[in-house]
Amino acid sequence: MKLLHFWRAMWGIIWRELWRFLKQKERFISALVRPLIWLFVFAAGFRSALGLAISPPYETYILYEVYITPGLIGMIQLFNGMQSSLSMVYDREMGSMRILMVSPLPRWFLLTSKLIAGTAVSVLQAYVFLLIAWFYEIEAPLEGYLWVLPALLMAGMMLGALGLLLSSFIRQLENFAGVMNFVIFPLFFLSTALYPLWKLKESSELLYTLAYYNPFSQAVELIRFALYGQFNLEAFIYVSVAFVIFMIAAIFGYNPSKGMMTRKGGA
Repeated sequence: MKLLHFWRAMWGIIWRELWRFLKQKERFISALVRPLIWLFVFAAGFRSALGLAISPPYETYILYEVYITPGLIGMIQLFNGMQSSLSMVYDREMGSMRILMVSPLPRWFLLTSKLIAGTAVSVLQAYVFLLIAWFYEIEAPLEGYLWVLPALLMAGMMLGALGLLLSSFIRQLENFAGVMNFVIFPLFFLSTALYPLWKLKESSELLYTLAYYNPFSQAVELIRFALYGQFNLEAFIYVSVAFVIFMIAAIFGYNPSKGMMTRKGGA
């Protein structure tokens, strides 16, 4: 296999994912409707009930809508990672990945290409959401829109790797919805997406601990700090380690001789 073969395969997978996303306008709209409802309805209703003290990276008191914006960006990437997993289950059973899985290309390379494609889609969705939020007068420093790009890439890769890992356990599409309900909702609600850690600590030490060690919380904090021109080293290390663990586990899960694919009857 030459380097050109790898490049063509990766570009083909990425382009196919982007083209499919652009053609499926309902997928694009649905990806934005969910966080926008939370921003316009949920945040407005809880603005007066949930007061927020000054805490990094914010240097003054902020509206609740401002606080949850990074969390809603994380929601976009979380749901996109899970949706990419759903498409992976379909493609693995009756789509293009079924053919690619038996090609001479290594499976780790195919999974990485699929992950990069899904992350690119999630970053595009996140920036469109930030644009809409800007018109809603939820503004970050101008340089923050550039600094947040590496954070979005890291968070998207980590959440996408988690989705790939989950897809290695799923044989049929019918089983996907149930598994997602046990993953998406706990990850999202037990995190700092909707409320800061100190709020959780006031109500329950257990919830605080779960939220603190939740990888989605760290992804949200990485995005939150980057959006305001700050680097959260702890969140970066946590997200990086989580990505490596999820990706290695996903590659192992898709290994036809060792992973879950063997126990489930092959790819």
